[in-house]
Formats: sequence, C-alpha cells, structure tokens
Amino acid sequence: MNRKVDLFDSTYSHFEAEVLARIRQKTFGEDFGQNSWTTADEYRHWAEWLDLHESSHVLEVASGSGGPAIFLAELCGGRVTGIDINAHGVAAAVLRAQAHGLADRVTFQKANADVILPFPDLAIDAIICIDSANHFPNRLGVLKEWHRILKPGGKALFTDPVVITGLVSNEELAARSSIGYFLFAPPGVNEHLIEEAGFELARQEDVTENAAAVSKRWFDARAEDYNAMVQIEGEERYVGLQQFFSVVHRLTSERRLSRFVYMAQKRAASREEGQDEQS
Repeated sequence: MNRKVDLFDSTYSHFEAEVLARIRQKTFGEDFGQNSWTTADEYRHWAEWLDLHESSHVLEVASGSGGPAIFLAELCGGRVTGIDINAHGVAAAVLRAQAHGLADRVTFQKANADVILPFPDLAIDAIICIDSANHFPNRLGVLKEWHRILKPGGKALFTDPVVITGLVSNEELAARSSIGYFLFAPPGVNEHLIEEAGFELARQEDVTENAAAVSKRWFDARAEDYNAMVQIEGEERYVGLQQFFSVVHRLTSERRLSRFVYMAQKRAASREEGQDEQS
C-alpha cells in the first residue's frame, strides 16, 4: 500500500453507524466508544494508577470521539477535558457528552497536542494519552508541555504501541504507519525522554498482548461486515485498513513491535518551593 489511508475521518464521520457499533462490540467486548487498542479493563486499571477522584481534573490528549473521556469521568466522578486535532472527532465527542448528560464536566476542544497547549501552568491533576504519543513529531516537547500544566505530584500516563523490539522490514513499517504520521522508537527512548522532561518514571508495563488480540478481532469483525464497510469506506480504503490491522497483529503477536504503558509523575513541590510561591 503506497498511499496513506484515512482511518480517523471515515471512522469519526460515521461513528454512530450501526455497523461500526457492531464492530466495536466484537472487537473490544465492552464498547465505550474507543478507537485504539485499549479495552475497558485497561482504562479501569489505569484510572487506579492515576489515583483519580471527584475533585480531579483530567486532560485526555487525543480524545477522539470522546468515549474514553466520558468513561473516565464516570469512573472517577471528576472533570475531564479532551483535546484532539480531528474536527470530526471533537464534534462527535461533544454530542456524545451531551447524550450522556455530562456536558457540564466533560468538555472537548480542537487542539494540536504537538504545540503549546491552551492551559495555564499547574492547571491539571492528571493526563492520559492512549496509543497516540507515536503520532506526535516532537515527543520531548509534548512531555515538557505536560510537565508545565500538571500540578506538583501530578501524573501523566501514555502508551506507545510501536516500540521496536525485533526485526521489522521496511514494508512492514510502511504498512504499520499507513494511517498517518508515525514515530517509531527502540526500548529506552521513552524512559529517557520522560526524565529529560522533568518527570520521574513511576510505573511501566508491557501491554503488547492486548494490542495483538484487539487487532485480530478488529480485522475479523470488519471482514464479517465487508459489504457495509465498503459502503462507508470504499474498496480501496477498506483493503488498505485490513492490511493495516493484519500487519499490526503479526508484528505484535511476534513481539517485533511492542506496546508499553508509562506513567510519569511530576515531583511534588518541596516545602521551600511552596513558601517561595506564596511569598
């Protein structure tokens, strides 16, 4: 496949279509409007890592159609702000929050996560970014922005689904990155960037197995609804995306491209720093 295929616009523009809801159910088991390799169980697990509560203000970076942000708000009872660069995704997210009666504490806005974020210093309690950090060209700059807007002691959790942990051909890399900009990294790079941005690496876990399982179920579910999917995507895009899901499954199941979750924590302000801020 030589040309980039559009996954996000076609998905977000038809997000409430019956066939896509059916495919999500088959793919994820519990459909809460996600569009990555994550499951509801992962989100519950990571919400515990972040230690969220009713007074928490969470920023979800690359919030997509809004389902995960709403799910997170329902889990912790706090406020969630989602940002995404895709206008169709933001529009779908706003409607979804209204439909869930959560528009007062779950909000969305169009923003580029790779530049200065539209939030003041020390404004956010926690940040979550699932399977999207690999799309940001300036990863160190992104992490530094997260550090700037987090309160002392705040946590940032993100996954990187394309850590190179084996031999990967140029054809496989091209297919894996066929849906947009991708930044591939070897083990150790994310850990180094987290520290360079001023964080401490609090937790890290290999979650490749979930990506392997989800990508296989996604491929199969789409194939079962071939006719309906071709009506939405067209033959060329459908074939391109099926190739994409097939390559994701092969690379993750063989552990040649791995998916890791990282939780970075901003150091708590010392007593002296707190006194300086108050003076």
